Amino acid sequence: MFIGREDELDVLRREYDRTASALVPIYGRRRVGKSELILRFLEGRRGIYFLGKVAAGDLQMREFLGEAARVVGEPLLAELPTGDWKKALLAVTQRWTGPKKLVLVLDEFQWMAEASPELPSVLQECWDRHWRNSDRIMVILCGSFIGFMEREVLGEKSPLFGRRTAQILLRPFGHRDAARFHPAWSEIDQACAYFVCGGMPLYHRCFDPRMSFERNLETALLDEYAPLFREPEFLLREELREVPRYNAVLQALSGGSRTYRDIAKATGLEERGLDYYVRQLMSLGYVGRRHPLTGEKTNRRAVRFVLEESLLRFWFRFVFPNLSFIRQMGPRRALQDRVKPFLPAYLGACFERLCRDALPRIYEREGVSAAFTIGEYWDKNVQIDVVGLRDDRWTDLGECKWGAIRSPAALAREIEDKVRAYPNQRGATIGRRAFVRRMPKSGPPKGSPVVWHDLEDLYR
Repeated sequence: MFIGREDELDVLRREYDRTASALVPIYGRRRVGKSELILRFLEGRRGIYFLGKVAAGDLQMREFLGEAARVVGEPLLAELPTGDWKKALLAVTQRWTGPKKLVLVLDEFQWMAEASPELPSVLQECWDRHWRNSDRIMVILCGSFIGFMEREVLGEKSPLFGRRTAQILLRPFGHRDAARFHPAWSEIDQACAYFVCGGMPLYHRCFDPRMSFERNLETALLDEYAPLFREPEFLLREELREVPRYNAVLQALSGGSRTYRDIAKATGLEERGLDYYVRQLMSLGYVGRRHPLTGEKTNRRAVRFVLEESLLRFWFRFVFPNLSFIRQMGPRRALQDRVKPFLPAYLGACFERLCRDALPRIYEREGVSAAFTIGEYWDKNVQIDVVGLRDDRWTDLGECKWGAIRSPAALAREIEDKVRAYPNQRGATIGRRAFVRRMPKSGPPKGSPVVWHDLEDLYR
């Protein structure tokens, strides 16, 4: 089942149909669906799809030529002497006689470049001297290491700099697209699945739509034989050295540490050495940097670090610290004793993220045409879950409540208290919003300036 990615497929189709050759880097985090996107695009088109791996360059070149021989219909290509990527690439493209473009896909490009460091320069020469001025070739370079792709393919110091005809940074699905994996579920269960799986298609496919959300936690995450039980370990070991140190940092972040000082205290690592580990995790898209949103210059001391990847956030909060308990007592006891007592608070924090993610679509429905920035605000006296800073001198402040709303009037008063505490230094008009899981039975208080949104509204 292939879901979404209509915009990205349109980009690839447009590049394929253009009269000149095309060079398209595609990059994004692991498991985000890059290869699925490419394979979907290749349906009905002739293309050489080669998956790079941790292996010697000559071996990869031999495998590439074997695949090319099959696609191009030239068996002798497989017998060409290896050792020169330029000769291999040109031998393949020069033998292409099809009526349309040949699509040349080099997936997991970072592993190919690690084994053959000359490959980016070779591709530059092939593009400049042979491919660019023809209309015969479409090259797709795909990579999972965001930092590598931005540096070695897109960066100014890359031999390929300035040669791309398009680029795709493939992001995780938003909550609305992710819900399409579970169309029969309620918005609450769809949201809970999103809080654990994020926007990663592979992870959502591990959740059985015939079972409840909690039962899926048992079978997909808390069972030592489950498909996602070891997934974070596999991800980190593929991409990083010193994995125990990264584990410590990620567990600290999942437990609420937000600053270098807090992380150092929780992990026992030296504060001055944490910057390297956090930056590595940021380059992989696992960790993000946040600051209080006011429209003014950021105070460096106010910066917080957060765990962006949903599965890692859940795994380091509930699975990693309970590995021994899970092995001894099993997934059902783990869910009852180690997860469920803390789940409401955890889901509440995740709900705040969803509300921030949903605000742009709310603005679209409301006809807001001004540019905006969305974030949160905090200081020593107040925490504001949602801040929408608009260029039309309007600022939205929102409070998020996952639990039941017993008193809508009390929530409205709480929002007013936070409006008074917010440093509105640019003198913007302040809008008030309440984000709730379900609308209170009594409805919003009459005459209140607060605009209310429930899950059904967020999934519209």
